[in-house]
Order: sequence, then C-alpha cells, then structure tokens
Amino acid sequence: MLDKNRNTVRSKKPANEFRVLVVDDESTFARSLAKRLNRMGMKTSTASTGAQALSMSVIRSYDLVLLDQRLPDANGVDLVPVLLRNLPNCRVVMMTAYEAISSAVEAMRHGAEDYLVKSTSLDPLVEKTIEVRSRWMLGSGRSGLGEFGHPLTGKSSAIKHAMAQLQEVAMAPKTTVLLLGESGTGKEVAARFLHVSSGGHKADFIPVDCIALPNELAESHLFGHEKGSFTGAVSSHSGYFEAAGDGTIFLDEIGDMPFNLQGKLLRCLENRTFRRLGSTRELPVNARVVAATHQNLAKLVEQGKFRHDLYHRLAVFPVHLPPLRERKEDLPLLADEFISLFNQRLGKQVSPIPDTVTSLLENYDFPGNVRELKNLIEQAMVKTRGTVLEPEHFPDRVRNDGPTFEAIPVESRITGNTLGQVEKNMILDALKKAGGNRTKAAKLLGITRYALLRRIQKFDLSE
Repeated sequence: MLDKNRNTVRSKKPANEFRVLVVDDESTFARSLAKRLNRMGMKTSTASTGAQALSMSVIRSYDLVLLDQRLPDANGVDLVPVLLRNLPNCRVVMMTAYEAISSAVEAMRHGAEDYLVKSTSLDPLVEKTIEVRSRWMLGSGRSGLGEFGHPLTGKSSAIKHAMAQLQEVAMAPKTTVLLLGESGTGKEVAARFLHVSSGGHKADFIPVDCIALPNELAESHLFGHEKGSFTGAVSSHSGYFEAAGDGTIFLDEIGDMPFNLQGKLLRCLENRTFRRLGSTRELPVNARVVAATHQNLAKLVEQGKFRHDLYHRLAVFPVHLPPLRERKEDLPLLADEFISLFNQRLGKQVSPIPDTVTSLLENYDFPGNVRELKNLIEQAMVKTRGTVLEPEHFPDRVRNDGPTFEAIPVESRITGNTLGQVEKNMILDALKKAGGNRTKAAKLLGITRYALLRRIQKFDLSE
C-alpha cells in the first residue's frame, strides 16, 4: 500500500495477524510487554521515540498502538492524531505513569481509545490488548467473521466473562467446548470466534444442525459411507467430521440429536476416531468439536432423553452466553453496530441510535435476544425516510414497554482524587448538566458519544 504523504510502500499485513506497536522509552518495560503479547499470538514491535513510532507507522500496518505519554522527543498526546492519520484502522491506547486528567481528556479528544496508568503489573495493559484484539477479530471484514461478530460485542461484565472464557479455551484448539444459552444469544458466532482465534481460519468451519439430521441417514451425514453400504449408496461419500479436517465441527442444538446416534458420537469423541458406514478403517478426528444447545442438558439426562456419558464428554469446557436482558448496558453499542451494518446494506446514512430509542430498547425484555435486536434495527431502518431512528419506527410490543428517557442518577460529589474518580465525577457532572442526554454530555466533554458510552460502561453508570 502506498502512503500518499511519504511515497513509501507499506508492507502488506496478513489478514489474520494482529499487530501491536509498543511505544515507550523504558526498554525493559517495552520488551517485557512485547514478549508477553507475542506469547499470546500477537505480532508485537517496539519503538523508543516518537520519531521512530511515526516512521514505523508509515511502513507497517498496526491494529493497536500502546503509546507512552512522555517520550524523549515528544508528548505522546500530540502523536495520537498523526498516528491515526497514518493508521486509520488502528486503535491508540495511552500509557501514563502520572495521573493527569487534563492529558487524558486531551488524548481522548484527539482520538485515543483509552488511557491506562502504568504500574508494576502488566496485567491491565494485557487485558486491554486482549479486549481490543477481540473486537478486531469480531469486526466486519476481519478474520472471516464479518457481521457474525456483533452478538459478542459489548462491555458488560456478563459478556466480558463469556469472552474471557472463549479467549482462554481458544488457546487449546482440540478441547471440546459446550456453548449454552438461549436462542439468539450468538452461539454460532462464539463457535466461529473459537474457530478463527484458534488458528482454524486456514481450515473449514462445518456447522451441523442436529435437528435437521434425518434419522435413517444421520450416521452417514456425520461420518460418511462407503459405496454399497446401504441401498442407494452408489458411491463413497465423506461425512461432516471428515470434511472438517483440521478445522471446527459445530454441532448446533445437540440436545435434539437422535438418541441412537448419541452412542456413536460418544465413541468418536472418546477415541478421537470414526469409521465411515460400511468401512472397518479408523479415521482420525483432527477437528475441534464445539456443541451448542438452548436446552437444559442435565434435565434431559434425568428424563432419559440424553446420554449421561455423552453430556460429560461434551461439557469439557462449558461457556454460558448471557441473554440480552442481562447485558442491557451493551444495547447502545450493539444497536450502533447494526446501524452501521444496515447503512452499508441499504445504502443509507442513519445516525447512531438516539437516547429516546436507547431508553425504549432498554425497557424491553428481548425474548429473541441479540437476533431480535438485529431484526428490529433492520426493520426500523427500512421504515425511516430520514437519518434518525425514532420510537415510531419500532413495533408496538417494544413501544408499549418503553417509558420516556430518564436521566441517569447523579451524585453531587465523589470523594477521593484518583484519576478514575476524577474522570467519573466529570462524566456525572456533564450528564447532570445535559439532563441525562448522553449526546449533549459528550459534546460538553469534547469527546464522541461512543467514547462517552465506553466510560459510562467502564464506571457502571448505565443505571
């Protein structure tokens, strides 16, 4: 890629490689952080001066810059807009050893995503990097996930816990995972995320709808068959496990798998081998197995509808995906993600979701979870003739449950003077002055509405 300002050819970055640039003149700190991130599968470079960082941002692409505030030749805050011009798809996180609220706010105004106070522990910086990488992997056009990533977007404690579990088990690419959660919570999205983050993007992702498996041909569909193994088998055929290869096989709605097939699946999982129908040759299972269900499998076991031994074989690493009603603070971000998606699909320029609609959605239970939210946003965007979504663009079932917007409760003063407390107090004051209107509060603070929403979620002010 040619940089228009410097006539320099930028090196091509592999589509599935997450690159981090650590800019800090403390070489021991920078090397330690880079080494830890590299062990987690990220491609990390270091720079010790502002000039070096700018030079590297011209010749290489980065997805995240961890930028120290005080450098030998520059103030890190002043570098933020230049880095973002050179790297338009990059995130910048400021690192500072000094709790200076004015510098932090200025960095946010210049486009920094966040700022963190450096300490003796690298954990906060590593956790922030993992969070940014998760959003990068789930983003449109990255890692093969495309729009599938939206249901896992969010800053709520519930979704962050689920994402932390997914990140953890992604490091064990052969471990069987059981995804639990209501319909519409994003179980297939989570399975695809595991597939990609485990390095499976180079192989196939094979989704299998267990409800749709025909009883008489279910074994053949899963494991394949040899020519002549049954009436109509005019040629040999590979099954889903064979087709998955070194990738991922996703057994959706495993609770509905025919009982007579459950024993054969158990043997397959225990031995990590299978046979084609009509064959005596053992074939290896190289794929990761991810199963999912909205049902209570333990209850099905008690009722004799699901094998006890298969249940324990599948639940090696269970992950619960929370319903939307348990993560309402993620609604604005999710809605804006869907608005962006449908702006592209429908050729529209609808603005981010207004507070009136946010309030409406926050007071709705969403029995269909994130899938229902996506459908509601698409429906509303088809109805609107302007650039702003209004309550009347949503169906009666949503409007009847949504009272008018109420200001977020505000404390008059917070004791203490740490950077986080001062920032929280500033946000509360701005919300109070704006009458609870987040768009107006963001303008008062001189930051974007999205940046304000992140701070509201960070300090648990959504209620």
